[in-house]
Amino acid sequence: MILDRRDPEGAIAEAAKAYSNWGRWGKDDVLGTLNFLDEAKRREGAALVRRGVSFSLSQRFDMNGPQKGWRRRTNPVHTMLDTGTDAALGNQGFPHGLGGADDVIAMPLQCSTQWDGLGHIFDHGFAWNGRRADKVVTSEGDLVTGIEHMAPHVAGRGVLLDVGHVVGTDGELPDGFAITEEHLTRAAEAHGVTVGRGDIVLVRTGHLARARRDGWGDYAGGPAPGLSFTTAGWLHGTEIAAIATDTWGFEVRPNEFEGAFQPLHQVVIPNMGLLIGEMWDVDALAADCADDGVYEFWLTAAPLPITGAVGSPVNPIAVK
Repeated sequence: MILDRRDPEGAIAEAAKAYSNWGRWGKDDVLGTLNFLDEAKRREGAALVRRGVSFSLSQRFDMNGPQKGWRRRTNPVHTMLDTGTDAALGNQGFPHGLGGADDVIAMPLQCSTQWDGLGHIFDHGFAWNGRRADKVVTSEGDLVTGIEHMAPHVAGRGVLLDVGHVVGTDGELPDGFAITEEHLTRAAEAHGVTVGRGDIVLVRTGHLARARRDGWGDYAGGPAPGLSFTTAGWLHGTEIAAIATDTWGFEVRPNEFEGAFQPLHQVVIPNMGLLIGEMWDVDALAADCADDGVYEFWLTAAPLPITGAVGSPVNPIAVK
């Protein structure tokens, strides 16, 4: 795909038409590309467990996160409702010396490691599968494709493409680096893995590792490596179930068009029905994969079944 950087509207329209999955699984579909992740693919993924070693791919959920308040996105606020101090003072009102602690958390659902639901992005007022956006997501939430529908399904074969190590310098790609299909294919070949129908693909750029070393800076919403708009055909043709990156916004930033904002999102979520994960921490997993040379694994990453939500925090677990 050759991009006319002055014409995001035209490129988005062309890609949306070429890579649309509207109607592919019927007019009532609420899962999008998760339909590719079937029972056989889960059995394939489960068979990859050999050593029993597991990795959490989630960042921590606390006030030291990357958010800076853009569109009212803040870091999690954790508040204790009952504490050990209350118990020690004996003012909790429980019998026979029983004490306890309780807490609450307040946070945007997409402030840290998360999935973008199918109701998260629209294309010219239309949501996934050709539905009118105003009929899908209202003040009451996503009435049709709420993230709760995906909760039972996101478990299967995971594949890591460590593009940061294969293409980058010292395991990292620079800000603004556009990952192309050639880069993804090169990483898969270097790792000895194939990517195909029903896979959950993890792309490591090294951006999170850099933010951890140098400070959050503009990690949330600033310049970053990420997928090129030109990968839309690869994302569609491979028939993957989902993809996640270690960056805030999945696609390269600045975006590849003049005056554009997240154009690849506009193609792959409402038109392709692709499940996208962001801000995943794959560094420990990547180090292990480099040690044993195995870049495929069992992966379970269920969103919280929050009724009507258009995104969800997640603690993905990879098991090798």
